[in-house]
Amino acid sequence: MTCTTRLAGPVAGRVAQTDWAALAGELDEHGNALTGQILTPAECREITALYDRPDRFRTTVDMARHRFGSGQYRYFTHDLPDLVRDLREAFYPRLLPIARDWAARLGKPAPWPDALTEWLRMCHEAGQAKSAQILLRYGPGDWNALHRDVFGDMLFPLQVVIGLDAPGTDFTGGEFLMTEQRPRAQSRGSATTLPQGHGLVFTTRDRPVATRRGWSNGPMRHGVSTVRSGRRHTLGLVFHDAA
Repeated sequence: MTCTTRLAGPVAGRVAQTDWAALAGELDEHGNALTGQILTPAECREITALYDRPDRFRTTVDMARHRFGSGQYRYFTHDLPDLVRDLREAFYPRLLPIARDWAARLGKPAPWPDALTEWLRMCHEAGQAKSAQILLRYGPGDWNALHRDVFGDMLFPLQVVIGLDAPGTDFTGGEFLMTEQRPRAQSRGSATTLPQGHGLVFTTRDRPVATRRGWSNGPMRHGVSTVRSGRRHTLGLVFHDAA
């Protein structure tokens, strides 16, 4: 599946055009929700090409070595590429009302200020000062084990993954997976094919679930199914830094 190239304006405008009320409803129901097209194919290729520039990253992780799955990912330095920085700054104020609403339902603190820069300053003061923005690369046979991207006590409850390659053309397999642990029931799973240039907003750790006794946590994990052919790149936007 390929995406069109006629996207007007900077990425902040494209993010703003998302139907955020509908997306919030999808997140409430499923813990994840697709955006429309955020990046052009050319912009996707621009980000993908950065993977072969190790100077843009603080570290590289071999997933098989750490038993996280198979494949590789790299954490950007704080000197983020313009596109990555603009995406992160555009998504944060749109996700913030959802994060605060979820916290209110669960009776939890909502420590996130209006400004992303202020929130990151709070992370750094708490000892979480490493960039957590991720560029991932998968080849044939690679996969990502189910996990959560929790890097310390300072946690933002939502994150975004953006598809940089075209499924069915550049690669096959490699669906985005989520599992939900349900109270007194077996876990439920979902699989999403991530179109090139589109984002998937999903919960970092859990989502509020309505029960007869009120709201409770619905713990969730995410991963990637086995890539069967080709090469799959994704950009991970995380809104808290790492310890």
